Amino acid sequence: MSTQNLLVELFVEELPPKALNKLGEAFSTVLFETLKSQGLVADGSVVTAFASPRRLAVHATNIQAVAPDKTSTQKLMPVSVGLDASGNPTPALIKRLNGMGLDESAVANLTKQADGKNEALFLDVLQKGVSLKDGLQNALNEAIAKLPIPKVMTYQLADGWTSVNFVRPAHSLVALHGNEVVAVSALGLTAGNATQGHRFEAAVSPVVLKNADSYAEQLKTEGAVIASFAERRAEIVRQLNAAAAKQNLKPIEDEALLDEVTALVERPNVLLGQFEEIYLEVPQECLVLTMKANQKYFPLLDANNKLTNKFLIVSNISPDDASAVIGGNERVVRPRLADAKFFFDQDRKKTLESRLEGLNKVVYHNKLGSQGERNLRVVKIAAEIAKQLGDANFVSKVEKAARLSKTDLVTDMVGEFPELQGIMGRYYAQHEGFDDDVAYAIEDHYKPRFAGDELPRNQVGICVALADKLETLVGLFSIGEKPTGDKDPFGLRRQALGVIRMLIDGELPIHFNKLIAIVLSQFNGDNKAAQAVQEFSLDRLAVSFKEQGASPQEVDAVLALNPQLLSEIPQRLSAVRAFSLLEEAPALAAANKRVGNILKKVEGEVKAEVNTNLLQEPAEIALNEALSKVKPEADMLFESGDYTASLKSLAALKAPVDAFFDNVMVNVDDVALKANRLGLLAILHQTMNRVADLSKLAS
Repeated sequence: MSTQNLLVELFVEELPPKALNKLGEAFSTVLFETLKSQGLVADGSVVTAFASPRRLAVHATNIQAVAPDKTSTQKLMPVSVGLDASGNPTPALIKRLNGMGLDESAVANLTKQADGKNEALFLDVLQKGVSLKDGLQNALNEAIAKLPIPKVMTYQLADGWTSVNFVRPAHSLVALHGNEVVAVSALGLTAGNATQGHRFEAAVSPVVLKNADSYAEQLKTEGAVIASFAERRAEIVRQLNAAAAKQNLKPIEDEALLDEVTALVERPNVLLGQFEEIYLEVPQECLVLTMKANQKYFPLLDANNKLTNKFLIVSNISPDDASAVIGGNERVVRPRLADAKFFFDQDRKKTLESRLEGLNKVVYHNKLGSQGERNLRVVKIAAEIAKQLGDANFVSKVEKAARLSKTDLVTDMVGEFPELQGIMGRYYAQHEGFDDDVAYAIEDHYKPRFAGDELPRNQVGICVALADKLETLVGLFSIGEKPTGDKDPFGLRRQALGVIRMLIDGELPIHFNKLIAIVLSQFNGDNKAAQAVQEFSLDRLAVSFKEQGASPQEVDAVLALNPQLLSEIPQRLSAVRAFSLLEEAPALAAANKRVGNILKKVEGEVKAEVNTNLLQEPAEIALNEALSKVKPEADMLFESGDYTASLKSLAALKAPVDAFFDNVMVNVDDVALKANRLGLLAILHQTMNRVADLSKLAS
């Protein structure tokens, strides 16, 4: 059956820019998959999505005008219901056939097939293939219904009575199969072959499409529109780099901004603007943020990544003389930069210390008090952590950084730009003469903010960041604010992962339960919350390791021992992974599990000691001798931190352990002999499970 290429376009008013790419992909995917499910898509079909500020479109190759007919076997009813005792059709069967447009003659074509414990009547039914008109109507309805619309608009159609719901008012619909219009409708619109180009620069209006395949080219040449989101984005990148290179500068890299700007223009034209150098006295983070967030400009950096007074504008128009466009943008950005400079100058008139009182007026949580109260807790926690890591001078720096860490929340700059919290605190601390250890700790105590983010750049920052995150975790857990399902409004999973990363990547020699105890002292000893935070954090750690490729068994083996020095966990996990590759590993893991089960069933304490005079069987004598050689070596390697070598040394125990279980009865009637053999197994268990619980590796 011959095929043609298909084009569908919805032309609408300006779509929400942050959602545009997702809307375009969803529209294309759902429409294509619905056509495919109806049999209208031939083999080798390729689908292309288009999304511009005023259109959503999809182009698909090899689309059939009519789907092929297909035969399906349909169950009608149980044989006992459809046929009487003589095998003749019952009224119920005749009625069912009539409902399908068939008469009594169709009975001869019925087959009997097993249906569970009974037999049922089945009929092979020829299903006529759906036409493209009907199939595309279904697909269009489905694609519109399933669009991930951020916020739906309700608007009236031209008749003044009918209302429809869509992301933005729609003005035209195109549906072309080859060069033929497919008579479908949506949102009160009937499909045609005409669309609109650029609002100001289209060469013709409307753009009448020749066929499905001419869409992108005609829009570009006649409509002054680059319909493809990806192509438009690439063109913006090309122009940005070219314009920056002419100034020997480089545009700031920001993928989200690039996506947003791509969704704001139909035919990009990059222009160069600039502002007065006096504004460069303001921290560049402030200037960059106001230019990106408010104006969608791309600030230009020099070779040292220092901000310059030049920026790039992505315009949607291309006049012969662009000076008016550039001048207008420069006039618009100037007051925003002036505001930033005003805030910066005003903020520096007050010390950070003088702002502490203001934190008492900022509510942190109605059950946990103000930011001022929280700040006091963080200071005490940070100081206790610092005592584990450094001298009195170090503790003093940590206390100072923690004390001032939240004060920039009540500055004008952070009030205007909350994203600058911490960053502005660092600038103001440096302005006041604090050393870099303290100043950078104020900025860095929010880190890591997300997966892959950098850690605080010094130990002072690590202490304050740990205190801040652990106070958040224990505090919110203590009032029942725990993450549930995919809901985590306070970002506690992120906070827990941040704590874990600092302890592991920072190789901090602090036990996790000790940290929790320090934090707990600030919350009236809520042991349940502390235990919950510890379990929650280790669960996050387990998920993280599994995502990095470790097997669940390997992770469980390490975490089963509840290791409190988290910085050692990666080495333990690496050792377990190396051990699991040994030929002897499966047998030793199984034996370890067996030993554990035996020891669990014993009432009272089993002492890990052996009286050699009570050893009788050759196999138990051999196991004791093997342990006498292997245990000291394994323990020495463990104490030195070489966990991999420690576990590998256990391979020598496989043969004596196998022989022991093959030839020695542990639960004998002789009490002393039984206790001695249990003691031997206890030594074996201790020797094997210092790095990890190897029984978790047993299948």
